[in-house]
Amino acid sequence: MSETGDEIQARTGGKYVEPGGEFTRDQRYIATRVTADGRDGWPVEPGRYRLAVSRACPWANRLVIVRRLLGLEDAISMAVAGPTHDARSWTFDLDPGGRDPVLGIERLAHAYYKRFPEYDRGITVPAIVDVPSGQVATNDYGQMSLDLSSEWTAYHREGAPELYPERLRDEIDEVNAVVFADVNNGVYRCGFAGTQEAYEAAYHRLFDRLDWLSERLAGQRYLVGDTITEADVRLFTTLARFDPVYHGHFKCNRQKLTEMPVLWAYARDLFQTPGFGDTIDFDHIKRHYYQVHRDINPTGIVPLGPDLSGWLTPHGREALGGRPFGDGTPPPPPPPAERVDPAHTPLR
Repeated sequence: MSETGDEIQARTGGKYVEPGGEFTRDQRYIATRVTADGRDGWPVEPGRYRLAVSRACPWANRLVIVRRLLGLEDAISMAVAGPTHDARSWTFDLDPGGRDPVLGIERLAHAYYKRFPEYDRGITVPAIVDVPSGQVATNDYGQMSLDLSSEWTAYHREGAPELYPERLRDEIDEVNAVVFADVNNGVYRCGFAGTQEAYEAAYHRLFDRLDWLSERLAGQRYLVGDTITEADVRLFTTLARFDPVYHGHFKCNRQKLTEMPVLWAYARDLFQTPGFGDTIDFDHIKRHYYQVHRDINPTGIVPLGPDLSGWLTPHGREALGGRPFGDGTPPPPPPPAERVDPAHTPLR
């Protein structure tokens, strides 16, 4: 899961807590992009690329949601790795024979080493893999979701929403920057802190930003403008994991999400929107964090709670107005092969 998984394992041999201080994320990603003009050597071409994800990972979850909302399922296929991994790589252990049926590989690492034989950074999801060559094209998750909106427009479904409209990009970028620093990454700064002082600083920074977000969202339905944008996608994937893992496992425990009325209603609103909740696999999420982070949870025991039944309760956010998809339409249900196992989302 981005730096929180394989990158840290590669650097520390499987340890996640930052010894002696503050967790700092390694953000060295493969910067090449898949673009309409192919300027980096990877041109947009339907059927050519495979998006490798894990449903456990919040960074990968963003790509799954954006791909769904834009209707790019037929243009970009998806490989789903299992929820846990070892220090070597994410594995395709959910597939028959433990091998991805399109890429023909057991570990995502093979696609990285196919392009960079001496690759010395994390084998991360999400990643876009070029199927013909078997090489990873990019793993720069922040840019990847923006490129799905701006570079793949020729293959968007009819009625696809504008998730990164030009008129709002500056504001979206500003919101994304503080949400990333204080919330998306902030929960990890709490969970992987190596000292009491580092943990407390991260804890206060996280909840100060959550309070700021509550104030912002008290009077408007979405983070930027009156429709769903990239900013909402990025916040949602952290909120969806807050009570199942971050509250207890990462000690982000001033309040549960369910005890923050505005953010809880906002998260339920998005969860109940097609393309959001239908991508969430709570079983994979919990298994990943509790079974992989053994220096935080040495036993690997996965808790049975929390109660997830509230995700489908009325949220009342319609009263704030807004149009979820703007002039567009909701996405259709996910393809059968990509549907989350109902047993992994007990509220269904």
